[in-house]
Amino acid sequence: MSRSFRVGPGGRLVGRIRVPGDKSISHRALMLGAIAEGTTKVSGFLTGADAISTMNVFRALGVEIDGPHEARVVVHGVGLHGLRAPAAPLDCGNAGTAMRLLMGLLAGQRFESTLIGDESLSRRPMRRVAEPLQAMGARIETNDGLPPVRIRPSPGLRAIRYELPVASAQLKSALLLAGLYAQGETVVVEPAPTRDHTERMLRGFGVDVRSEGRVVAVRGGQTLRAAAVDVPADLSSAAFFLVGASIAPGSDLTLEHVGLNPTRTGCLEILRRMGADIEILAAREAGGEPVADLRVRAAPLRGIDVPPELVPLAIDEFPALFVAACCAEGRTTVRGAHELRVKESDRIATMAEGLAKLGFETRPTDDGIVIDGRGGDDAVFRGGRVHAHHDHRIAMSLSMAALRASGPIEVDDTRIVDTSFPGFVALARDAGLDIEERGA
Repeated sequence: MSRSFRVGPGGRLVGRIRVPGDKSISHRALMLGAIAEGTTKVSGFLTGADAISTMNVFRALGVEIDGPHEARVVVHGVGLHGLRAPAAPLDCGNAGTAMRLLMGLLAGQRFESTLIGDESLSRRPMRRVAEPLQAMGARIETNDGLPPVRIRPSPGLRAIRYELPVASAQLKSALLLAGLYAQGETVVVEPAPTRDHTERMLRGFGVDVRSEGRVVAVRGGQTLRAAAVDVPADLSSAAFFLVGASIAPGSDLTLEHVGLNPTRTGCLEILRRMGADIEILAAREAGGEPVADLRVRAAPLRGIDVPPELVPLAIDEFPALFVAACCAEGRTTVRGAHELRVKESDRIATMAEGLAKLGFETRPTDDGIVIDGRGGDDAVFRGGRVHAHHDHRIAMSLSMAALRASGPIEVDDTRIVDTSFPGFVALARDAGLDIEERGA
């Protein structure tokens, strides 16, 4: 059955909430825990569909996993070479992160495996991950660059030095995971910093990772040792509320225990440059990751030219940032965001389409967008019906637009929200958004 959101116009966001655990860290905790020696305990685990897909993949690979129970998971590691051949294709669902990282991890195994996904994931590019892995000696086949991905046993992986053609944490992570199985030191050179959860977590599992500027390297054959992983609240999920509270007059919302990894905070910096009133409270560390509470109050926003160096640090948050830009005074320009074209949807095109249906015209470009905002406290959008295009971030971003709309917004195709943000409707309602789910 299809599901949709109906979001009433206006309102404000107030109180204290905690969004679900970080999806990127949840994926990696399962993966590293599975190939570690010993028992890894994970708290704050995201119970969304994407992370559950990763969990089911490792169960199919012979790993015993307890949970999730109250956001806690226990992974009984099998060691670097303890995974077993699966009896059927490994279904990654909608999880692009899972598929790309698994390509690296499975490239060095002694058995054959096939990675598949849902309709959306089956349209997402995998060639740029497959090609450098092939250069390492992996035997990987794609469907003309798309899933399914077939991985056959290789005689052995060899370390390479690889310069990423684009800033991509997923590609970097896939190569580092493959590097654990390669002879020699695998070196990855980034064109710009990307999220470093893999490097941080590898160190937490006892792996020696070398980082020098834009260079990250790992030696093959190292043993991973089980660790405790405390997953912080996902900044990408918090971003919807940061934007909503910034644009809705009278808002005063605190988001608790949010991960503030410096390679993930581009959205915070962009919002602050736009004039957002965001206060960082009780900064601390949890499981090797910096966390804090974020208090955000409504503030007049202004348009900016987004600095190119911040683009890869905010790539997942741009759909929400586009909504903020519509409510800002003046022009916002985003360039160098090619990655948005190959996410769960073409997020430049789908956001431009959705905003247009709400009465707001933007100017998409090949690698970004130009938005001439409408400042002030009046309604920026009209009510209307929009489609999420099977993309969770589109659905939640357009829902927040209702805070500055003149009529209700209907968002179709919202079942996909559960992949990253289970409980979104209830939490958003608790914060003050007039939202209801239909067809559940």
